[in-house]
Amino acid sequence: MAVKVKVAEAKTHLSELLAKVEAGEEVIISRGNKPIARLSRIRRESDITALIAEIKAQRASRQFTTQEEIREWRDEGRRY
Repeated sequence: MAVKVKVAEAKTHLSELLAKVEAGEEVIISRGNKPIARLSRIRRESDITALIAEIKAQRASRQFTTQEEIREWRDEGRRY
């Protein structure tokens, strides 16, 4: 979940916000109620390589996904 702050608060607490970003959180900065910027951690090459390896390992152990399962996931939580 992203942390949402206004511009003045971001200016005042920039160091703390950057610490949150380094910890993996995302920070949304808004002017009034309109979001204008997103702070997020820059992934290192090793992070991306590890992430790809993790996804491949999970996919290799997963059985085939049916169209019905995909529809159920898509419609989960929807109200008709």
